[in-house]
Amino acid sequence: MTASSAQAARIRAAQDMTLAALPAPDGGRPSCWLAGSRVLADPVSPDLKRHLRTLKLGQLLATLPGRLALARQNKLPHADFLELLLSDEVTRRENGSAARRARAAGPGPDMRTGTWDPTAAVRYDQQLWNELVSLRFAEAAHGALILGPVGVGKTHLATALGHIAVRRRLTVHMARAGHLFKRLKAARLDNSTEAEHRRLAAVNLLIIDDFALTPLDETATSDFYELTVARHRTGATVVTSNRTPDEWLGLMHDQLLAQSAVDRLTSTCHELVIEGDSYRKRQRPSRHPA
Repeated sequence: MTASSAQAARIRAAQDMTLAALPAPDGGRPSCWLAGSRVLADPVSPDLKRHLRTLKLGQLLATLPGRLALARQNKLPHADFLELLLSDEVTRRENGSAARRARAAGPGPDMRTGTWDPTAAVRYDQQLWNELVSLRFAEAAHGALILGPVGVGKTHLATALGHIAVRRRLTVHMARAGHLFKRLKAARLDNSTEAEHRRLAAVNLLIIDDFALTPLDETATSDFYELTVARHRTGATVVTSNRTPDEWLGLMHDQLLAQSAVDRLTSTCHELVIEGDSYRKRQRPSRHPA
């Protein structure tokens, strides 16, 4: 084993060990336990705490006592110990950044690939879904239509794609179609429509949920056309709908704009069709016996 691989193995071993924080017997500050041995509750000096806070690394104080114990137990060299600490901080900051970007982007926090129920009675092309999860379609500025009846999980899957994109540092905006078009219509009142369109055109991944659930009036049809043209082959768009693209045409005010927009959108989109029973039925609250 080379020196570098041995170093990496020591760091991985330290990262893999679990540190549990338990209440102190006297009800005071928590004391840490590691592999059955009690560790001092606060082995970090006041000066070190002050230096960490000055450098805006104060969050390390939560894990530093445990990491010191791991370093002693594994006899980590100083450089390995420093790498371990900085790895903790990088992970914490990346997780925090991803959470903030997800809140700004709009996808629901609970709809991720990890919360999807694989036993749900729905059917779709798993190979195509795996391709969508890779986000190669987004990198190529293509799109995806996620179609199917009410309740089969279209929004869940689209939201999951949004979370994956956020994790990969793509800019994402997700909105229900009705809310999106109302916001664009309201923007006309303060002459901010162009700014809104530029913002929506610039995001890497735009997710429009529940499209064509209700008819699109003249303004909404025009906005949909402008968005589609602006994003064609420059940004990825995911659309969920209970209707097929052919059915969308009859719900739009201007047929010429509708045909032009739908043709552009569908020409670069994968189509994932979901069939089966309502996914939401599995989420009903269970009844508990009295």
